[in-house]
Amino acid sequence: MTHSALENVDDTATTLDGLLQAAGRIISNIERVIEGKSEAVRLALAVMLAEGHLLIEDVPGVGKTKLAKALARSIDCSVRRIQFTPDLLPSDVTGVSVYNQETRDFEFKPGAVFANLVVGDEINRASPKTQSALLECMEERQVTVDGVTYELQSPFMVIATQNPIEMEGTYPLPEAQRDRFTVRLAMGYPDAAAELEMIDAHGRTDPLDDLKPVSDAQEIRGLVAITQAVHVSDALRRYAIDLVTATRQSADLRLGASPRATLHLVRTARAVAALDGRDYVLPDDLQDLAGPVLAHRLLPTADAQIARRSPESVVRDIVARIPVPAGRREP
Repeated sequence: MTHSALENVDDTATTLDGLLQAAGRIISNIERVIEGKSEAVRLALAVMLAEGHLLIEDVPGVGKTKLAKALARSIDCSVRRIQFTPDLLPSDVTGVSVYNQETRDFEFKPGAVFANLVVGDEINRASPKTQSALLECMEERQVTVDGVTYELQSPFMVIATQNPIEMEGTYPLPEAQRDRFTVRLAMGYPDAAAELEMIDAHGRTDPLDDLKPVSDAQEIRGLVAITQAVHVSDALRRYAIDLVTATRQSADLRLGASPRATLHLVRTARAVAALDGRDYVLPDDLQDLAGPVLAHRLLPTADAQIARRSPESVVRDIVARIPVPAGRREP
């Protein structure tokens, strides 16, 4: 990132050093609650800096909601939580127009999406109709109700949790919904040392109760602007396109990744590079992110399912097969 690019960033954080300091505060704050999951915490923050949305998918009890709430509480901004249930209505999410007897006119009552951070707990327990209420706000950062469009505040991020779709009482997310999530993250079980520390820390009180904000919406907007200035060479842009195109041509997949996936891959790579203290993206960034960014968008063929070929394994094969650009930075 050049000095001229930095001079154009008019916000609280105006340098890459400022980004690293702010990110360090946020990550340390979250890790007071989430033990032994540094990579997951870092990736969640990278999604925020990439102006994306995060889907946390794993079995119950591994800290999915805890991570979402810890990230939300670390930022001093508006936060709303939605508990997705089978009887949740789309209007509960987006809002509804209510007739006001005094003014004799309809008055808009905003729904839960009108916040900087929206935490959707167990999103796949709601019907596909209700899940689809998030489509417009996640992609266009706006909500349309009764023909009137309402803009959402910046930053805006949806952090959703879900149990694996084979669990009882859940609905698979529609393809359009999955494609709007920048990254799917699996928490996994903690190791023995982290679980022991969790017992000590969480045994008597919940650390979330004492968690205080260490950043705010204005600073996050500044960090996002710095992230957007991270350099991506032409060769790496073509490499990202090659990776995504390979998913569309794979014999193991009946649905490959969309052009939106390419954008999300590059944006998240910029954020990861910034969190590493670099003002340029490396091929390693794209390779490491290919699984989290692409796999949840892919649908395997029936033959691939029978052969137990998961989308993650297909992406790993593609990353291993596609040639890496020789030059890491443009001259």
